[in-house]
Amino acid sequence: MYARQVSMHLKPNTTAEFTRTLEDDIVPILRKQGGFADELTFLNPSGTEAVAISLWDAKESAEAYDRTGYSEVLKGLSKVVEGTPVVRTYEVSNSTFHRIPARN
Repeated sequence: MYARQVSMHLKPNTTAEFTRTLEDDIVPILRKQGGFADELTFLNPSGTEAVAISLWDAKESAEAYDRTGYSEVLKGLSKVVEGTPVVRTYEVSNSTFHRIPARN
């Protein structure tokens, strides 16, 4: 399993719109992507920063999404996100929810 972490600065007072945009616009785009498994989104208490972690079946699926679907997601988030989100990628080492055992 593979993960993409996207860190974003939100425009002032857009927390509710950000959450609604994710539910109504972004998650449906992700669900259409091959290999997509899950999306987790976190907001800091002040509502100025968000971190989204998408989980993928394989690195290749995440990379394909980055090339094809991510630009549409950025467009959808442009009304609530300031600046350019920062993307980091990871190989998932374990997950209790997805039943991925820890590596030895």
